[in-house]
Amino acid sequence: MLLESIGFMFFSTLETISAYYLMMALFRFKAQDHIWEALFVVLLINLQSYVLRNEFSLAYLVPIIAILILTFLFAVIVKIPLIWSLITTILGYAIFAFIQTGLAILLFGSIAGAMSTTSNGYLLQFASGIITLLLSSFLYKIGWGFKFDFERLRFKFEDILVIILIVVFLFSISIILYYNQIFINILFFVSTVVFLLYYAVRKEIGE
Repeated sequence: MLLESIGFMFFSTLETISAYYLMMALFRFKAQDHIWEALFVVLLINLQSYVLRNEFSLAYLVPIIAILILTFLFAVIVKIPLIWSLITTILGYAIFAFIQTGLAILLFGSIAGAMSTTSNGYLLQFASGIITLLLSSFLYKIGWGFKFDFERLRFKFEDILVIILIVVFLFSISIILYYNQIFINILFFVSTVVFLLYYAVRKEIGE
């Protein structure tokens, strides 16, 4: 059980961090500038993901929650306007899913084959994570990617809106988890939200 938990956290973290690097590279941002904040948030995402998947069979919530948290990460930490933060997250995940699906078919013949054993799943996560990291590094080095004047697309009072949305997100998720009696996950979400709110409020008052 312990080895399974460690394996899940390691390979899931590699997978999510590689997706983060891809998202940053696609829009010409240097991933290393925010790597420690991203790593902290990714670890919390994967902790709640492990609990939801393995303890309470609520896997359908995991991708939605991950997308929302990463959207807030880009809006608060990287300081991309909210709408583009959502677009960046969804586009990055879509490309990563395409890469991972292609590898699953190449290595195991099908997605079902990749998921048939834990070791197959870990191998797929490792391979897709490493390839995505290498691809992201290559794209950034050659200067390929989208480059927009993001500030022109920022809403008025967007910083306040982001803070409100983060609080609403925590409140909504906490209600769902409370009724499913997943109290430890509420703690993970509170930690994530406090971390993001700290940066959001600091940004709002001009650091």
